[in-house]
Amino acid sequence: MATVARYENRSAHARIGAASVVASVAIYGNLAGAETIWRGMETPDYLHTSFQRFDFLNAWQTHAGEHPNIKPLIAIASDREGRPLVLLPLGLARENGVRVGRFLGGKHSTFNMGLWRRDFAASAGKADIDTIFAAIAAHRDGIDLLALAQQPERWDGVVNPLAHLPHQPSANACPLLRMQPDAAPEDTISSGFRRRIRAKEKKLKALPGYRFFPVSTDADITRILDTFFAVKPLRMAVQNLPNVFADAGIEAFIRTACLSRISEDGRAIDIHALECDDEIIAMFAGVADGKSASMMFNTYTMSENAKYSPGVVLLCNIIDRYAGLGYRTFDLGIGSDEYKLQFCKDDEPIFDSFIPLSAYGRLAALGMSSLNHAKRMVKQNPTLVAMAHRLRAALYR
Repeated sequence: MATVARYENRSAHARIGAASVVASVAIYGNLAGAETIWRGMETPDYLHTSFQRFDFLNAWQTHAGEHPNIKPLIAIASDREGRPLVLLPLGLARENGVRVGRFLGGKHSTFNMGLWRRDFAASAGKADIDTIFAAIAAHRDGIDLLALAQQPERWDGVVNPLAHLPHQPSANACPLLRMQPDAAPEDTISSGFRRRIRAKEKKLKALPGYRFFPVSTDADITRILDTFFAVKPLRMAVQNLPNVFADAGIEAFIRTACLSRISEDGRAIDIHALECDDEIIAMFAGVADGKSASMMFNTYTMSENAKYSPGVVLLCNIIDRYAGLGYRTFDLGIGSDEYKLQFCKDDEPIFDSFIPLSAYGRLAALGMSSLNHAKRMVKQNPTLVAMAHRLRAALYR
């Protein structure tokens, strides 16, 4: 059974001065109860990223979110006519004795934000946001703090309404490639870099059955993921890194999302691959919405074919495909790894908000804000970053 708490804003009316247009806020204790409204908001009339699709977050919560005991808290604000204005896909967990609300998706979501009706997003003011947060604060679970990380400042040309609140830059940046419609291939990947990639791909093209392809059938998705979950641990071991894909529920989340069809030719997580007759050479998976593509995870062969940089070759093919489909932006996720900076020359500005809802929350917000600021300082210092990498490698040898 869906658990729903409803909060009415008796003073809501058409916007006059600072009055809120939010007439009511419904808070659902599970995703199923909000599913119909949620799916109805996944249209061009609403502003949202691919990481906030119902199918993506439902797969994550079902398989991965349940293990750290994250309790869904889906807040939907509506106007006087009952039309949804915004959906905030949050989850509640106890952290060091503090009840913290965060966006669902954990580390698997590069960008976090609500699903906002476009006209409301463009005009939402402090009174609107305060009304929504007051309803969340009044919820029976007694939330102390909203820790809302990795939010884009703008999405699809519209300012994120939560960017009007006090916030700070996220600890990590997200390198971004901007693509212009009808741009020449050399405008997305420089001629010199493209020549080097083509020279490597020439070696791969000599392999019998070599091809690049968007993975579209259930059988191929399962086949590629079987290879990924076999090879990725080996790749991470070579790098002295822990196998984060072995964490409880992660494999089931990925398989479910990759098989969840959201359109005739798209899944909640899409996969692209290079293969030949003998093996899958490389794969890269991510989310896409027709305008923006965000890559999430990848791996490549352990065979001799690895010397031809198949991961880089695959990325070049993926970028060219999305550019040909008219995409505007492409990213490789949070972090400043060298291969990301080779392709993505800009940054997507992202920010964190720590919003206290209780006295405990005010203390926790101060601590979290200071910690994230310190992390950002470390990330911007190459010497400290190198030390952190060496320490991490030593810990997992």
